[in-house]
Amino acid sequence: MKYTVKPEVFELSENLCFGIIVARGLKNTETSDEEIERLRNAEEKVRKLVPEAELKTQPVIEGYRTVMKKAGINPNKFVNSLEAMMKRVIKGGSLPVINSLVDLCNAISLENQVTLGGHDLADIHTDLSVGFTKGGEKFLPFGATEYETVEPGELVFTSGDVVQTRKWIWRQSELGKMTLETKDVFFQLVGFGDSPGSPLSNALDSLEEILHSKFGGRWERYIVKKEQPEIQF
Repeated sequence: MKYTVKPEVFELSENLCFGIIVARGLKNTETSDEEIERLRNAEEKVRKLVPEAELKTQPVIEGYRTVMKKAGINPNKFVNSLEAMMKRVIKGGSLPVINSLVDLCNAISLENQVTLGGHDLADIHTDLSVGFTKGGEKFLPFGATEYETVEPGELVFTSGDVVQTRKWIWRQSELGKMTLETKDVFFQLVGFGDSPGSPLSNALDSLEEILHSKFGGRWERYIVKKEQPEIQF
């Protein structure tokens, strides 16, 4: 199976980097008290370090918003997933406890301020790509049972003609959500640069650490960027 980021995506930002981990044979569980504590600590760190008035100007958030604007997406109406999480937390809310894999991914996302999406490969049967829709692609909203049709020219993450994430990094599909039965996952993280110590690199390191210490299985790590826009896994 292939994962490709189309050339027109890198025209939005040459520094865009997609961190990919493909994991198989994972053993997900209910969230432990220790894992809930890690998530709550990550939330508290955000509250202490990021005033609400400065959220949109955090480096990675600002980068996401700039890319979305260039892609014709209103970042205020379609708030990227990381910004939405951080805004909820800064306003005093807490993220719901779902399962160990989801909750630890959310903790890593908050700790490193990088968007992190996990997609169950049991629901993915064709090649993956990030690019603009041609029109007619289908999207199953989270919690829904009926597909909606996506208009042409929208920046999305797709599996064939099925959209996995709309408006680039706004909202994931019901298809591919991580459950207690999830065993094989395609993780997609988005940053600007992948040098050691960067938010993207640190988040990938953290994700590998929890896979090793908690979930078992095997995995492969990739970086997709302008110079290497495609991988096979």
